[in-house]
Amino acid sequence: MLSHKRSWLPVSLGLLLQLYSTGSFAAPTSYDYAILPALTTTTTPHLLESRPSTKRDEAPQFQLGQPIDGTGKGGPILGGTNQPLDVQNPSNLGQQATDNGVVPNLKWSFSQSKARLANGGWSREQVVQDLPQSHDVAAAQQHLRKGAIRELHWHRTAEWGFVYNGSVLVSAVDERGNWQAEKLTFGDIWYFPKGVAHAVQGMENDNEFLLVFDDPDFDRVGTTFNIDDWITHTPKDILAKNFGVAASAFDSTPSPNPFILNGTVVDPTTVTGGTALTDGTPASWVYRTLQKPGENVAGGGGVVFKVDSTNFPVSKTIAATFVRLRPGGLRELHWHPNAEEWLYFHSGTGRATVFIGNANARTFNFVPGDTAAFPDNSGHYIENTSKTEDLVWIEIYKSDRVADISLTQWLALTPPAMAAQTLKVDISVIEKLKKEKQLLIL
Repeated sequence: MLSHKRSWLPVSLGLLLQLYSTGSFAAPTSYDYAILPALTTTTTPHLLESRPSTKRDEAPQFQLGQPIDGTGKGGPILGGTNQPLDVQNPSNLGQQATDNGVVPNLKWSFSQSKARLANGGWSREQVVQDLPQSHDVAAAQQHLRKGAIRELHWHRTAEWGFVYNGSVLVSAVDERGNWQAEKLTFGDIWYFPKGVAHAVQGMENDNEFLLVFDDPDFDRVGTTFNIDDWITHTPKDILAKNFGVAASAFDSTPSPNPFILNGTVVDPTTVTGGTALTDGTPASWVYRTLQKPGENVAGGGGVVFKVDSTNFPVSKTIAATFVRLRPGGLRELHWHPNAEEWLYFHSGTGRATVFIGNANARTFNFVPGDTAAFPDNSGHYIENTSKTEDLVWIEIYKSDRVADISLTQWLALTPPAMAAQTLKVDISVIEKLKKEKQLLIL
């Protein structure tokens, strides 16, 4: 027998039976190691081999996926964990000492969404059931192969789209007989008001775009109406009378509706009649983002393209910003007075701390495909954590305009003595602050 003072080790079934037979389940002071399995060779070697260092006086280990800050706080994760996620989200491990209180999860990844497959493409959503803190919008990524059609449909919500790969043909008709059929490429945007009938077709081998809707509960019944779904649930004699054709004309209408279907690329110039909306006019449902100059922002950290009702008049319920932030750059501390901020991160790596008041703040890490919803009027920043790659993202607001208040500008335009006394800083600190928004700082 080997002496061992109150040491807890995994026990075999044999040891449990031995304890049961003696009637004692008290913590043993010694073990007969002959009845224990060889832990290092037969039972759970992976637990011992992969167990991280328990030294707590080393450097911080957040980037290694361990909640160890290097000052004596924290310790290794010994139980079940998803290490790639831990490494990807060091802020969740306590990396930011300024985080405090309870802030709900404000982040969702499209990679966690269930993909809906179809002949000709796929779609995956982020709705309120995925990200409950998104109270204003829902979103989706959608992929169409060449010729594939997101079938003719309409919504009880407005639809906003941004093309980020390939090119698509969008076609839409409103209640006045206005119509528009346009080819869109990278950076182009469409906005279809509530109830406008529309369809989208892929024009190149592979095409993909972001969709945003001004209602977070987008999967609720009564939100999307597909044309063939309606046709197949209407009596054929009514169809014949309505369209002036034989009742058999719709015998091949698919049921259930295919959502996305294969097709051949069409010529948009074949539409006649009605009133064609012209690209570039105030009534157009299409906006060519990157054909316009980006906003000349101070700070030198990147470029911003704002798209709202001031330059895209039909977009009454969704305002957006397309941002490219240089490596190491900072989207300055600010908040939005008119709406929640919903975000889609397209490329690069970033970090943001969200302050929701009453000493509650939480930091989140972001990678491509992540979405987030920052609460209405919450203070925040966004930082590009890469040393080599731009951080590219889209901001969405359920509003007719983009609006933000800069913390620096607010302090700079407040009586210096008042601001200095509040923050307990020297008045010279306030006097040196820039009076114009820096927006993107490098």
